[in-house]
Amino acid sequence: MEEPMGRRFAVGYALASKKQASFIQISLINIAREKSIDLIKIDFEKPLIEQGPFNLVIHKIYGAQWRQQLAEYSAKNPNVLIIDSPDAIERLHNRISMLQVVMELSVIECDAVSFGIPKQIAVYDAIEVLDMNLEGRGLKFPVIAKPLVADGSAKSHKMSLVYNRDGLSKLKPPVVLQEFVNHGGVIFKVYVVGDYVKCVKRKSLPDVNEENLGSLKGSLSFSQVSNLNCVERSGDSYYKMMDLDDGKTEIPPMKLLVDIASGLRRAMGLHLFNFDVIRDDRIGNRYLVIDINYFPGYAKMPSYEHVLTDFFWDVLNRTNKKEIDLDLDLDLDSDTSGCQNEGSMLISSNADVDDGSANRILVVDEKENPIQV
Repeated sequence: MEEPMGRRFAVGYALASKKQASFIQISLINIAREKSIDLIKIDFEKPLIEQGPFNLVIHKIYGAQWRQQLAEYSAKNPNVLIIDSPDAIERLHNRISMLQVVMELSVIECDAVSFGIPKQIAVYDAIEVLDMNLEGRGLKFPVIAKPLVADGSAKSHKMSLVYNRDGLSKLKPPVVLQEFVNHGGVIFKVYVVGDYVKCVKRKSLPDVNEENLGSLKGSLSFSQVSNLNCVERSGDSYYKMMDLDDGKTEIPPMKLLVDIASGLRRAMGLHLFNFDVIRDDRIGNRYLVIDINYFPGYAKMPSYEHVLTDFFWDVLNRTNKKEIDLDLDLDLDSDTSGCQNEGSMLISSNADVDDGSANRILVVDEKENPIQV
């Protein structure tokens, strides 16, 4: 669709400094400008209601004050699109409710391919951890320990691989204990931008040989996993063996990924997110969704500038906000070329944030986390 002569759109963005640096690149600014879209930084030092005018606001900011500012701005400017709703984003801040939505999907499994989530339980106090009968709760070592809260803070990314009961004693609840599934050291990251779906594959945690569990002590933080000794990584380098360019890593069926993305988009009411998928090595045709992130590192997605610009242009040219809501019921398109090989390590959001800042705008900066699952 050709854009009307002389008509321009203003997209306000509220992002932490590192997120802004990675996402608002000059290439995105220029491509958006060619489509008559101007990207405008929202000033956190001024009330949102005093800024603009905007046609669309995108954001990845937390806190009660920011939610209030968005609500006031939307009430005064009912035709301005807010992507996405803070209430919808909130579900992804809890690692239990985050994945429960996957089990609520009505996705037709075909060609002997299935999907699900790993077994996981929430633990809320230290005494419960010490007295826990892991096997009785349906889990066995090793397990991944993740903070229950997934709000983008530094604390929320302090994860570890726990090998035995000694490792459990070091945990600081509330935490989620998630079964560790050998998956060939490869993770599939599926990016969703409106009705666009793109999958890339990246390296992940190495597999764990159960025969060697007795020789592994306690637990390892994810930052230490890359230093696992040779009993867990054969020869030169585990990741060299798992070279993603060797053509040996089979990609998930794109139809399955698109169907899951479509279901998640409708169920969560979100336009901008990604989800991480692994292949269960015990059952080669079963895939597990292990994480969902709001407004991920799109700059790592090939041609992200064009994808995001097309998304902005599309939503800005709908006749009203109701059309955007109805669009959540539409099927998704995909890049049917499958998953692109990428040798880079996984990227995840990280931040330093004051946990007692519910009444402030929480500007959460992102950092790279070298390994994630």
